Amino acid sequence: MIRGRIEFRAALRAELAAIISLLANDALGQLREDTSEPVAAVYEDAFTAIEADPNQLLAVAVDKDSAVVGTLQLSFLPGISRMGSWRGQIEAVRVADTHRSSGLGGQMFDWAIEQCKLRGCNLVQLTTDKNRPGAHRFYEKLGFEPTHTGYKLKL
Repeated sequence: MIRGRIEFRAALRAELAAIISLLANDALGQLREDTSEPVAAVYEDAFTAIEADPNQLLAVAVDKDSAVVGTLQLSFLPGISRMGSWRGQIEAVRVADTHRSSGLGGQMFDWAIEQCKLRGCNLVQLTTDKNRPGAHRFYEKLGFEPTHTGYKLKL
């Protein structure tokens, strides 16, 4: 889908390096991503798995020059709770420095939420690191509520 001069769509394998660069472009991402080239096999394997799973969507926002300026991953999760509701899980949201404060993040979320509606989701959820207060303000501005506490166990 194209909104203005930005197109939102599924990512292409050829865009993987650009996506990884976006993920690494902050204090937390620098510690956990590998931007060396060629792209590490673990990223290639993850892309293959995402591409093969109909309940996963790695998405990009590309500008008029076809440069990747934003990314997020959508997971569509079936569940028994909430009367068998599907949930849309939004993760790994990043916007290029050049496009921050331009409204692109809001457009990305509008697009992602629409994808969730099209898939019959009754709820959209996300997690965000406690060390990202700016992201918290952004999500709350979009109408997300911090209703749960999340836990993670690194393996």
